[in-house]
Amino acid sequence: MSDFLIRRDDLRETRWVPADLPALPDGAARLKVDKFALTANNVTYATFGEQMKYWDFFPAADPADGRVPVWGFATVVESKVEHLKEGERFYGYLPISEHFDVQPVNVGKHGFLDGAAHRQGLAPIYNTYINTAGDPSYDAALEDQQMLFRPLFTTGWMIDDCLMETGDPVPETVVISSASSKTAMALAHCLKVRGGVDTIALTSPGNVAFLKKTGLYARVQTYDDADDLHTRGLTAFVDFLGRPTLTADIHNALKDRLVRSLIIGATDWEGDRSPIALPDPQPEFFFVPTYAAERAATLGGAEINRRLGAALKSFYAASKSFVTPKHAKGAKAIAKAWDQTVDAKVSPSEGLILSI
Repeated sequence: MSDFLIRRDDLRETRWVPADLPALPDGAARLKVDKFALTANNVTYATFGEQMKYWDFFPAADPADGRVPVWGFATVVESKVEHLKEGERFYGYLPISEHFDVQPVNVGKHGFLDGAAHRQGLAPIYNTYINTAGDPSYDAALEDQQMLFRPLFTTGWMIDDCLMETGDPVPETVVISSASSKTAMALAHCLKVRGGVDTIALTSPGNVAFLKKTGLYARVQTYDDADDLHTRGLTAFVDFLGRPTLTADIHNALKDRLVRSLIIGATDWEGDRSPIALPDPQPEFFFVPTYAAERAATLGGAEINRRLGAALKSFYAASKSFVTPKHAKGAKAIAKAWDQTVDAKVSPSEGLILSI
């Protein structure tokens, strides 16, 4: 067995290390990682690993190292848990490792929660493992799209819901930074399907043509033009880039038209994130597990899943027109893929699907 380790204070310093497979205790199960997606979202997990406790899901022996979580499929290879059988396959939060152990609780036909002590107090959405045999939204032909987009689309869908269903006031225009990121495109898709709201993409010059071709945005502009931005009506800014100087440009350009400013991630993870004084509204950090729990309390979990499931399937089909899965296998390929993702060298038209 081997684990992919990342130096917490230098995301470019990585290595594979051998790991022993200890005897499995009662109440535990061992899963083999089959395949997973790697996106800029995983770099965000590493960037905010300590602040948001992403490093806590799969602790490394040396606290200076981290095991970044990814989303993918894994198969049970050994089980000492009632009702959990070898050969069952699950979708969920995985380490970049050959195997990992869980302590399943609430085991049922749809899946289980990992009840391990070190995962207590962490967001349940990340501790949930979904059995493919009991997942109504699972489609074997769309596994790549599920790994690439299910968690990212969920974020995009929740942002859309936050702005357009529970927001007060509801914006007429949404400006989205790092607009070629997969979560940003998921949000743009949701807003386009909803209708009645303009979307403006902010991106680097090299991604302008790609974003125009997707048809997801009403307008595409580069970051250099942000200080001269014009929008229709009340406007929300959704920030995936995490660059305070850009946020300041948006706030100062839009003035009273800006009614919401949401911070989602930091694709510009090496940039200077020192705070800058801003005119209102002040930026809000949007954390999906918190918002999802609030909406589930209002609508009920079943209704959330119904709405999200229907939207997810439509996006899987739509995404095929602008993102092509790219498969790679082996330790060297995974290390290279991580380096490319950290350095933002992966084309937005590609989605990395990796296996050990």
